[in-house]
Amino acid sequence: MKKILLAALFSLVFSFTAPLFAQQISEGHESEYFYVIVSIEKIYPYSKGYVIQYRKGVNQTARTYLPVEWFSEAAGKGELVTLPPGKNWPYLTVYYKAGEFSHVRLYIHRSKTHETWGNIPLNVNIDDRFENIETIKLEL
Repeated sequence: MKKILLAALFSLVFSFTAPLFAQQISEGHESEYFYVIVSIEKIYPYSKGYVIQYRKGVNQTARTYLPVEWFSEAAGKGELVTLPPGKNWPYLTVYYKAGEFSHVRLYIHRSKTHETWGNIPLNVNIDDRFENIETIKLEL
């Protein structure tokens, strides 16, 4: 009985003091990065990159274009992260440093049979949409 009471007391004290220690450790160490996460509705692979259709507000969608170079260069502006099998929904995280676009992480399903993967018809040419892209401007 004493062990249970002691464990409960320790747990109670720790639950109140742990946030204080965590706050003290993080004071003065604010990150210079800010990020925005958006849920992806569809991912369209294209020879020049990825067309990402994402949720904008409640019932609307918007598109952004991510050049393939961002994902192929060492220390580029993009990173592909594959989600584990399951019901995880793909999403896009855009990072900003000091208010300017820094980089993007694209969390996707490896299997192209997942419902979020789409195809751009062969006769459609959208090469111009991937030219001179330096930043991402999300419509939220």
